[in-house]
Amino acid sequence: MTFTRPFFELMNAHTVSQIAAAINAGHPARAEQLCRQALPEFPQDEDLLLLLAMSLHAQQQLAAARSIYAELTRLAPASSLHWNNYATVLADAGAHDEAQAAYAKAIQLDPTNPLPKSQLGLLLIEQHDYLAARDVLLDLVALDQESVQARIQAARACCLSQDIRGAGDLLKPWRHWLPLNDDGLQLELAQVLTLRNDVPAAAELLEDLIARRPAHPKARLLLASVYERFNRLADAEAMVSPMVRMAADWTDAMRNEADHLLATLALRRKDLVGARQLLELCGPQGDDDYAHYFQLASVYDKLGDTTAAMGALREAHRLEARERRFESLEHFTPAAPAMPTDAPRVSAEQYARWPQLIAPEAHDSPVFVVGFPRSGTTLLEQMLDAHPGLQSMDENPFFNNLADTLRQHDPRILDDFGVLRQFDCDELRKRYHAMVAERIARRWDAQLVDKNPLNMQWLPMIHRLFPAAKIIFALRHPCDVILSCYMQNFRSSGLAAACNTLTRLAHAYVEIMTCWLEEVSILQPDMMVSRYEDLVLDFPQQAARIAQFLELEDAVPMLSFDQHARSKTYIGTPSYSQVIEPVNRKGLGRWHRYRSEFEPVLPILEPMLRHWGYDTEMYSSSPAN
Repeated sequence: MTFTRPFFELMNAHTVSQIAAAINAGHPARAEQLCRQALPEFPQDEDLLLLLAMSLHAQQQLAAARSIYAELTRLAPASSLHWNNYATVLADAGAHDEAQAAYAKAIQLDPTNPLPKSQLGLLLIEQHDYLAARDVLLDLVALDQESVQARIQAARACCLSQDIRGAGDLLKPWRHWLPLNDDGLQLELAQVLTLRNDVPAAAELLEDLIARRPAHPKARLLLASVYERFNRLADAEAMVSPMVRMAADWTDAMRNEADHLLATLALRRKDLVGARQLLELCGPQGDDDYAHYFQLASVYDKLGDTTAAMGALREAHRLEARERRFESLEHFTPAAPAMPTDAPRVSAEQYARWPQLIAPEAHDSPVFVVGFPRSGTTLLEQMLDAHPGLQSMDENPFFNNLADTLRQHDPRILDDFGVLRQFDCDELRKRYHAMVAERIARRWDAQLVDKNPLNMQWLPMIHRLFPAAKIIFALRHPCDVILSCYMQNFRSSGLAAACNTLTRLAHAYVEIMTCWLEEVSILQPDMMVSRYEDLVLDFPQQAARIAQFLELEDAVPMLSFDQHARSKTYIGTPSYSQVIEPVNRKGLGRWHRYRSEFEPVLPILEPMLRHWGYDTEMYSSSPAN
């Protein structure tokens, strides 16, 4: 506890000790009483007023505390401490704009004080001003590089503002921080690691925390959701169910989170009625809980209630657009492109001028699996990873990161990859492999499989660095793709914006597919098309075809991909719960149940339907499983 000057000038040590002890022991009413007894003799004393304000604040008498903190800023306008306290009570009272101004004043008065920077950053996160929070909290990290808490807070802001790479850089040394010796901080680190999709690392922290604190409710809830992501359903159930039965002291938010998790587990067990009842009973966690409506829509869809499913999806996308504008406003303006992208294009004239460079042969290059999201890329990846001669990894934006490197060096490079020379391409390949090595422990006797659906937008860069690479392009009926995307709660704000309406999504599909076809015709990569419908209708034959394309001697390991997938700790894609099942025909022609919703977008999709040989009656009744 810090005072503005020694209390001994004004009061005896016994009184000071009594007030401090009362506050520290959690008896703010007693501290208030003692302060009021002393104030008549010293009515303008800063320290007494500060203690009184603190005791009132602790009792949630916010208006009274606010008045005294404001008086302290008038008595000592140059005190960063008083401005910080004043800002905190303003924030607690809901006066967020005034609180921000007061925190800014505290920072201005003492730029070396980390406390107001931390509290301002957290307030900005609460206000969904993620980019501003990121800037403030990165300043906090610069102020104190060794502060674990500052790094975790800044990493959270980075994740929320879609700076996933920045969050990773901040959290890289997290294993060296252990043991944290702070349960709250360890839980917060696990939450942030989950936000950036580093779920296995989060599991390590949570399991360690629960080993020490078995009844920690928030840790158990988060670990249960992690176990569900690991497809460890029994462990998830065992982690959360006992806590629900003993949840007398839980907050409403914790009960709601538990109900949503139990609904997910019920859905995984095919208990559709139970999942629906849980979700309808608990409702959303707040006004911005769009994930609730995505989950509800999934249940309605599986129950065959298409009207209710579409109603829930419209609400999900409405709330999501309102929420994500805080992190990526540019994607949600009327003038925004259907699918935001900063990937460079290539013209036939530019490609003709590309110099011939030494590059890896096909067997020394990654196998790239691309396609519009929800076209079956994860199924292909799991098939390939099941083969001992291949090694895959979760989706990573490696080419986006390489482009950022080039952009920082000279943005003009992205306008024409022909300016890259041998040294440049060699260095970029080294960086690519270094990023891969950060994500997985490479088996050098296996060929790498790089699956990222929207790498189809980065074909020019892929071809510049790995011109001999084999590419598998996943294709699926455009209407089934669009329906599946519309029902998906994507992490990427750009992809979420593209999926905001069926109409915008249809335009995004056509624009990206048109660009892909144009660049394929220019670059002529070594590519095969894997049609989802053919794959699920004649799986062994299509597996053999893929093996032949990749020059693999035996396709048999790929046939048991589901068993291989179940043996994995973590599958970091939205279809993690589907790829542990054998191939089935559930997804064929699913869009026909929503035919009336698709009528307005069929003219938009017509060029792609015609190009790929799909018609609007294809798979109008899904074959049996």
